[in-house]
Amino acid sequence: MPSEQPDGRGVPSPSQVDVVVGGIKGMLLDGTLGPGQRLPVEADLARALGVSRGPLREGVRALSHLGVLETRQGAGTYVTALDPALLLAPVSFLAELQQPASPALHEVRRLLETEAAALAARHAGPQALAAVQEALDAVAGPGAVDPQVFVEADVRFHRALAQASGNPVLAALVQAFAGPAVRARSRAAVGDEGALARTVQEHRAVLEAVRAGDPDRARRRMGAHLPAVEDPLAGAGEDPDAGPS
Repeated sequence: MPSEQPDGRGVPSPSQVDVVVGGIKGMLLDGTLGPGQRLPVEADLARALGVSRGPLREGVRALSHLGVLETRQGAGTYVTALDPALLLAPVSFLAELQQPASPALHEVRRLLETEAAALAARHAGPQALAAVQEALDAVAGPGAVDPQVFVEADVRFHRALAQASGNPVLAALVQAFAGPAVRARSRAAVGDEGALARTVQEHRAVLEAVRAGDPDRARRRMGAHLPAVEDPLAGAGEDPDAGPS
């Protein structure tokens, strides 16, 4: 976006693009616009916001990149469904840049995923639990498992468990933060014959606690599982119920 220019008092004044972004945000907040609704035609919207058409188009493009708006060829510009997973996509981009994953990234992931497991124990229904079980079953059978299948099933397990929490914002954040961290653990596990068996055992323990409707145990089990993301050998053989995680 163009930089802000100082007004006569030396205070930065917002650019016209900022006015567009703020104006459309205000329309969303006050209910003038809602998910799935079409924006007014360009001339009317520019007049309503007090800007020219060039900055209006730049502001619309900026909001489209953020997942707030979408332009349909020949049909106009619409507000998206404002889905949390779409709006939080930039967080995933941030997490992907943390290679190797930083301690701060791991700390945030632990906070998110332990609470997601606890919420799943409170709220997960049969369909949500079946999705978690399916991800576990993908690597729980006998015989060798292809490393790529292992990676995909590991990511799918954590994603399904977060969705089982019943909180779509939390699920979107878990998906954003868990991807690179889970893949790092999975890559390390390829050279560790015991890592796959430990992962399955830990996942099963988390799911058992969730099925039992025990939020505290689900939180502890997930808390015991996640340090292996940072160090594939960390926590092996520890009893998460022996004390605080």
